[in-house]
Amino acid sequence: MSGALRFLMTALVAGGAAWGGLAAGERGVTLASLRDAAVAQVSALTGRGAAAMPAAEPTGPVIYWRHPDGLPEWSATERQTSDGRAFLPVRASEDLSLDPDAATAAPEAGERSILYYRNPMGLPDTSPVPKKDSMGMDYIPVYAGEDSDDGSVTVSPGKLQRTGVRTAEAVLAPLAATLRAPGIVVLDERRVSVISLRADAFIETVADVTTGSTIAEGAPLVTLYSPEIAQAIAQFVTDLRAEGRPIDGARQRLENLGVPDEVIDRIAAEGRASVSIPIMAPRGGVVLERMAVEGMMSEAGETLFRIADTSTVWVIAEVPEAALTDIVPGTEVRISFRGLAGDPMTGRIDTIYPEVDMMTRTGKLRIALPNPDGRLLANMFADVEIMLAGAPVVQVPEGAVIDTGDRQVVILDLGEGRFRPEPVTLGRRGDGMIEIVSGVAAGDRVVSAATFLIDAESNLNAALAALAAPEADQ
Repeated sequence: MSGALRFLMTALVAGGAAWGGLAAGERGVTLASLRDAAVAQVSALTGRGAAAMPAAEPTGPVIYWRHPDGLPEWSATERQTSDGRAFLPVRASEDLSLDPDAATAAPEAGERSILYYRNPMGLPDTSPVPKKDSMGMDYIPVYAGEDSDDGSVTVSPGKLQRTGVRTAEAVLAPLAATLRAPGIVVLDERRVSVISLRADAFIETVADVTTGSTIAEGAPLVTLYSPEIAQAIAQFVTDLRAEGRPIDGARQRLENLGVPDEVIDRIAAEGRASVSIPIMAPRGGVVLERMAVEGMMSEAGETLFRIADTSTVWVIAEVPEAALTDIVPGTEVRISFRGLAGDPMTGRIDTIYPEVDMMTRTGKLRIALPNPDGRLLANMFADVEIMLAGAPVVQVPEGAVIDTGDRQVVILDLGEGRFRPEPVTLGRRGDGMIEIVSGVAAGDRVVSAATFLIDAESNLNAALAALAAPEADQ
């Protein structure tokens, strides 16, 4: 055959293929009909019969049925035309597919032996022959090498790449866990003073202080007159003037009545009695309560003032009962206040209260914080973050754990595309990691991303069900 004739034949074949593609798009012709048309054209040009051309036998399952005349009519089930002719079956090898694995799927299935067919929804139901489930879905074949007694499954590298599967190594390290708890600011109970009298007295004057005022230590609060104190002062002065008479008893009586030492020393130096007795602030701080009123009669023990030193305050945090075992005094905490802007304050747990609330089942922690500028006010809300630390533990990313409701499972990477579900016991969580108490050892690789995609692709649901249910009859 000359070169010109070959060129002419090539052009005619290409034109026929183009015409066939157009007809396929307009009339719904299948790949088989296009191939038959091309064979017929080549046969006409070369003078050879169509029977001499080798034709591939359609393979694969029937995927749909087409109209016998090539009309754009298809059916998912067997049916007939209006004149009683049956639709023609179209097998997998006859249909066009954009899946790059479709061309290799049929020969690969032919090379491997099918062990059984599994339920497409992951139920523990298998069949030795092809079948459909109640929704009409075909059971999925399981080939030799894809199933094992330990519940492992094999996923092809192509599927792993398409699903974006990533793995991570289980590590042995301290878990950087953070426990968040609500807190409230309270006054340091060791820095609160109550001013009261030890004898009945009349309040003569009250200093210009009110609730919320800040006073210094030793500042005058009230002056008073008490008949009992006046009598004790007169006895003290008499003993001073009498030569050779001891004064220790009279001085002790004044101290027992609450007369300040400065007032007693002044009376001893002047040698004369004083009717009005001043009462000074025993500490500096903020006046929390003022009950003293000029001219009032105050009985012994009645509160006149309450003063608190707010240079140091406490934060009381409440944590769940189950978390108390992981907390020890001295644990570092970070505290932020809803009413204050700025960076959180840091401190350490000072005391763990030795009781659990019966209603809330929480325990209380106490953190002492410096408050030199007085910004922290009593009863302010606080958010407390407790930095839990401990011995190294086996931990994996939180995304590696599948929670099935009644148990937790991770997917172990066995290498070479093999995976196995492994039940685990979980511990604490923190900073995106979770402690594995049992089930996984340090150094094991687990699937950390696309775990549920692997579950769908590889039917790990069936493997998970097999862990708790008897193996189905095959």
